[in-house]
Amino acid sequence: MLKCALRLLLVAGLATGALSASNDPFLGEWKLNPSKSKLIDVMKVASVAGNKYAFDFGAGSAETIAPDGTDQPGLAGTTLSVTIEGVDSWKVVRKKVGRILLTGIWKLSKDGNTLNDDYTEFAPDGSPSSNVKYAYQRTAGTSGFAGTWEASATMNEAIVLKVQAYEGDGLSFINSAGVTKNVKFDGKEYPHAGPNARAGSASTARRVNEDTLEMTDKSNGKITNTREIQLSGDRKTLTMTVHVPGRREPDVLVFERQ
Repeated sequence: MLKCALRLLLVAGLATGALSASNDPFLGEWKLNPSKSKLIDVMKVASVAGNKYAFDFGAGSAETIAPDGTDQPGLAGTTLSVTIEGVDSWKVVRKKVGRILLTGIWKLSKDGNTLNDDYTEFAPDGSPSSNVKYAYQRTAGTSGFAGTWEASATMNEAIVLKVQAYEGDGLSFINSAGVTKNVKFDGKEYPHAGPNARAGSASTARRVNEDTLEMTDKSNGKITNTREIQLSGDRKTLTMTVHVPGRREPDVLVFERQ
């Protein structure tokens, strides 16, 4: 499941020197171009004792719940529910303080080797903020939803990213999913903010040069992804190459300046 994360890391001895927030080339509003972007996702579902399943969505640890449609404790202060709607159909819902953060409608193919996920994230006002159609292919397991699944994704809605000045020489990355990442290029961790920010999530950052940033997201101290954020020569395109531990390929997100 898509986790849209943004972060930055520090580099010492920058030849160009520190930029002031007022003239930073990353400032502005950026819109994702789905046709130029590539999303890769891996998830693992394991059947465990007590008619429960362990779900690993790549956040660093698994969540074990019963698929009975009830809200059960999940990661980072959220709840997770799974409703079995048919032999080949499940509905997955994550909430925070009773508010829906995301839903996933899972359907298995007849041969059991493809898992289609109609995945939607919701803004703080309850409106859909993004929708992705995943088609996972089975890489482990033999039947049912239990197994290891890998997918590339097609997005139906573009994500909007706003980059604003933060405390003089820092930057704020604000996405349409309700998460704000305020960072400075000092090697320190800065906790994520916003109504959809997960407890224990934070970012560090470094500036490679005037048009390139390196970013690292963590959850409770464990790295969840690292990325390079690169501006094009005309500074009208922003490309994020996102590396997630354990994945063979990175996500590539291409944003265009608005």
